[in-house]
Amino acid sequence: MKIGVLIKQVPGAESALPINDNETGIQEDQASFLMNESDSYALEEAQKIIESRGNGEVVAISLGPDRVQKIIREALAKGADRGIHLQTDAKGLADPLTLAKQFAKALESEQFDLIFSGLQSDDSGMGQTGIILGELLNMSTASLVVGTELSENTLKVKRELEAGWSQWVTLTLPASISIQSGLNQPRYPSLKGIMGAKKKELKILSESEFYIDGKKQSIQKVFVPKTNKKTEMIEGEPDTIVARLVDVLKNEVKVL
Repeated sequence: MKIGVLIKQVPGAESALPINDNETGIQEDQASFLMNESDSYALEEAQKIIESRGNGEVVAISLGPDRVQKIIREALAKGADRGIHLQTDAKGLADPLTLAKQFAKALESEQFDLIFSGLQSDDSGMGQTGIILGELLNMSTASLVVGTELSENTLKVKRELEAGWSQWVTLTLPASISIQSGLNQPRYPSLKGIMGAKKKELKILSESEFYIDGKKQSIQKVFVPKTNKKTEMIEGEPDTIVARLVDVLKNEVKVL
């Protein structure tokens, strides 16, 4: 059993996020980065499956500049067996289809039985890359997974639906699924794990080995929303006041 886990490095929730001079992103040297939250649950679920089977490997995979090796090493310290870094210095947002094509080109030879990814990233929040990757690699796919049961040739997953509902779906292997946060309790790296991570394999793929041209999306401008407050005193007869309130709620606030 071989499980690949896509992990992404994102700005921390408590990090300062100053916008860069050309207003297309943040000043990365001023931000602190960490592993995307839902990806940590995906990593933990992959490790639990391998541990319950008693054999197999978990491969942590990340795309980005050299700084993403920090979260790959973190994954290795938590117990992943090896890592793959898709090295790129590309700036700006890549659309999910382009990202999935890059991962598919780089990982096709790995022949994973399962590919796990977090439901969505904390920065862009698109939630599509893992599912598109599964389609490109001809895998069964499922999203919003909050439970897994692995048998010999199938994976039964519990999917979270709306209004508190859920459903169980049986997928044939190989499969690519996106994991919802809260599925399990991610472990912390142990001292032994941190020391052992230095000896584990971290394969680096240059951009020429996976690059796909022709991205479909780009960032035009990043800005901090401006807020303003306007107070209007409504005077007159009750009917006039009610009519104005209804007009404001319907046409300005748009709650009616």
